[in-house]
Amino acid sequence: MMAADPNLIRASDQDRDRTANVLREHHAVGRLDAEEFNERLDQAFSAKTMGELEALTADLPAVDPYPLPTSSLPRQYAAAGGGLPASSVMGAMARGHGRFSPAWQAAWGSWLGTSLLLIVIWLLTGAGYPWPLWVIGPWGAVMAGRWIVGSHPGGRGRRQVGGTSSQLDQGQLDKDESAGPRGSG
Repeated sequence: MMAADPNLIRASDQDRDRTANVLREHHAVGRLDAEEFNERLDQAFSAKTMGELEALTADLPAVDPYPLPTSSLPRQYAAAGGGLPASSVMGAMARGHGRFSPAWQAAWGSWLGTSLLLIVIWLLTGAGYPWPLWVIGPWGAVMAGRWIVGSHPGGRGRRQVGGTSSQLDQGQLDKDESAGPRGSG
């Protein structure tokens, strides 16, 4: 028995819905105007064969149902020549780098949320001895110190690049080269 012509295979409701979704995508991005979209949509729902459905999208490019961001999207305000200068504090906050990164915002948010919770518990239990300060104070002092020094809340230091801890700066390399070969005495 020979296989039937693929264009003559009967279309299912799912096939018609899939074609309608493709037509909606093309209409949304402007490849089809409203009149042509409605005309093709009516034809899609009345189509009997796969060939009729394929004819409705034959002149349209394939649609990626999961498009990835492209390089045409702006990466930073400064890259486009506009926005806040990189050296300003507000510029750093807008870009979310360094001390104003999302990781630091989350770390400070955790500290603040926990501090408020402990203070509320302390107030509800009679506000006697200020025991929450034993948690809030040291934790806040460590966070403030790391924030001032510029280390990352995840543990990476300021001078580490790419997350490796074995990288040497140029001064260390020059010092090692001038020391000569090791082990020869």
